[in-house]
Amino acid sequence: MSTASTQLPEGRYGRSADERADRKLKIIGVVLGAGLLVLMGWFAYHYVVGNKISAELIAFKTSADEVQVHLEVRKDAGASGYCTVRSQAEDGAEVGRADFRFDGDATRIDKVVTLRTTTRGTTAELLGCHAD
Repeated sequence: MSTASTQLPEGRYGRSADERADRKLKIIGVVLGAGLLVLMGWFAYHYVVGNKISAELIAFKTSADEVQVHLEVRKDAGASGYCTVRSQAEDGAEVGRADFRFDGDATRIDKVVTLRTTTRGTTAELLGCHAD
């Protein structure tokens, strides 16, 4: 005795609706993934190329009403901009914030700046640098 098959014969009726939907979803996924990759590359390129001034906080020294901050700034020749530095107290409250300008033709500037604080600051944080 043989059993009857419940599946349709292969290739007789074309693709099922599920196979067509799967193919469309795969194509849409590939297109959206490629678009996202291109968008991320574009943002990364403009972040690296467009950022004309950057800095690194090397060290800091606190006292009762100021924080001495040692910054190393790298910038394009002739570019000008500023870097924002802040200090916080032990409880996390911000006790000082200031912008320090960097102009001139030098591409690397190593400078100690003084940030005035309202009370004793326990930290120094470089928030970022921006070109004009």
